[in-house]
Amino acid sequence: MSDETERAALPPVAPVGLPPEFAEPAERAFGDRLPEAIAYADLLATEGVIRGLIGPREAPRLWERHLLNCAVLSELIPPGASVLDVGSGAGLPGIVLAVARPDLHVTLVEPLARRTTFLTEAVDTLGLGATVTVVRARAEEAAAQGLTADVVTARAVAPLDRLAGWCLPLTAIGGRLLALKGSSATAEIAEHRSAVLALGGGEPAVHVCGTGLVDPPTTVVEVTHEHDVAPVRPAKTGRRTAERPARGRTRRR
Repeated sequence: MSDETERAALPPVAPVGLPPEFAEPAERAFGDRLPEAIAYADLLATEGVIRGLIGPREAPRLWERHLLNCAVLSELIPPGASVLDVGSGAGLPGIVLAVARPDLHVTLVEPLARRTTFLTEAVDTLGLGATVTVVRARAEEAAAQGLTADVVTARAVAPLDRLAGWCLPLTAIGGRLLALKGSSATAEIAEHRSAVLALGGGEPAVHVCGTGLVDPPTTVVEVTHEHDVAPVRPAKTGRRTAERPARGRTRRR
């Protein structure tokens, strides 16, 4: 198939609104903030697709695969919590949570300029400036800046061991990492449990959110940040020994 034919087969870039089949679950998930959720869906389906943040084939299924899938994560977040969304991309789940839960204070952490530009514009368009901050940084850079939150979220960012390494330093002690995962959640825990514990996390747990609201329900891996772990310093190389004097010096005879 040629590039022209493939592009012609893709859905057109256009607002998606709220399909009738998702009206009831969307009302339950977003309440009186549903107009903002619809505006965000339209923004993803238009500017998000044009800028390459959302695939064109994802636009028709934004509600079930993205907005509702992310909104139900709020079941695990206490009132008034601070939330830091790592690798926020187009704002999933960070912007969705900010729309569904105006009591939350959300920081969107994203390293790519074109994505942070979109996120900033989305925050302004949706009127979220009072509760949402956009930070252009990698997770390690955000941690070096001293950013922390009660809850750190991540969706489709990395395997659990790497994710814990990036996200636990951003999580307050006693706070939680909430990683949206699919069917691989249990297998990832089995494979990476020891790494998570070594990074200061507690026992990973699996939660299923949105039963009866979204199909399939959202699978979330929860890791509590139990204690800080001192960074491992790289071993020094080129140490002087009695047999190898420092460069530029000679042994006394």
